[in-house]
Amino acid sequence: MSNSVKIRNAVLALEDGSIFRGFSFGASATVVGEAVFNTGMTGYQETLTDPSYFGQIVTMTAPQIGNYGINPEDEESDGPKVAGFVVRELSPVVSNWRANESLDEYLKKHSIPGIEGVDTRAITKRIRVHGALKACLSTEGISDEQAMERAKQWTGIEGQDFVKEVTCAASFTWDPNGEKSKTFTVEGTDLAKEYYHSNEIHKLVAFDFGAKRAIYKNLKNHGFEVIVLPADATGEEARSHNPDGIFLSNGPGDPSALDYAHKTVQSLLPDFPIFGICLGHQILTHAIGAGTYKLKFGHRGGNQPVQNIETGRVAITSQNHGFASDQKKLEAMGAIVTEFNLNDQTVSGMRLKNLPVFSVQYHPEAAPGPNDAAHLFAAFHQLVGEEKKQKATA
Repeated sequence: MSNSVKIRNAVLALEDGSIFRGFSFGASATVVGEAVFNTGMTGYQETLTDPSYFGQIVTMTAPQIGNYGINPEDEESDGPKVAGFVVRELSPVVSNWRANESLDEYLKKHSIPGIEGVDTRAITKRIRVHGALKACLSTEGISDEQAMERAKQWTGIEGQDFVKEVTCAASFTWDPNGEKSKTFTVEGTDLAKEYYHSNEIHKLVAFDFGAKRAIYKNLKNHGFEVIVLPADATGEEARSHNPDGIFLSNGPGDPSALDYAHKTVQSLLPDFPIFGICLGHQILTHAIGAGTYKLKFGHRGGNQPVQNIETGRVAITSQNHGFASDQKKLEAMGAIVTEFNLNDQTVSGMRLKNLPVFSVQYHPEAAPGPNDAAHLFAAFHQLVGEEKKQKATA
């Protein structure tokens, strides 16, 4: 019998003075970032690889993580984008026919540190009480004092342009042959067909502010040819592709720091139908002259209830953001606020009165409902089609 004792060699320090000691997994590293929590019961791989989490140390509220392993088909980008990962218990068993490696192996390969064996309920409560906190996570054996000092010295997320760290390097056409956009289902049912009933293809320019692959898949499956541009692409570059519409993706960081994106979108507003989600919604907010503000602890998880006040419809949505659009400023600039988060009444959707432009604060591709918000892609396809007909007859 072994007499070895497992040592709590990992530390998570929060700027409010909290120290959590646990067991390391993943890479041996020391990182700083914004401590946030995600309420999803599943989807940890999608969370890890969502570029919106860049610069954040994510705590999962579900008690056991890693039980179904990792597989390349479910990645939302080219590897994890989180700074660090915090779980109550790392599953000792990987049981899934699609898995090809464990969560521990995956994080080691991508140099991301993780900590387990900590009270994730206490961490979540501190974030809810004090707001998103600067944090340091180390699996290199540093002292509590060193970890705390590094947490407090981090610059923070406000005013930071993290988009430049996750956007694509050059423009490209998403999945021209349709091989990457096939809908995975055990039953063999194509969920896209439930909402998409047209054979008409529209050309779409999508600005990559940190987009998830599932967004492009949904756009492709709903009748769009998707040309992806880097976040700093100009309005002239977008116009050069002669698109029928413009899409603004999700992404990380502070939307107020993206002046170049605000100006580009502003220049495109008069001429194209536009659909924005998450950070794209916030960029659109700034483009029309309104503003955003930082939420106390943000919305992150797949159980956010949203109501459309024009239809009365309530949707269970997936959200991942730390900033929100200012309702009064939106309305002052002529926007109509269409949806609200039912938990805190923050803005979850808007449209412009006199232009074919709308946006939502949530992720319609993430499918927590599972298909509560999939109709938005079909609605955008219809909107673009109507605008094409009007231009053709003008």
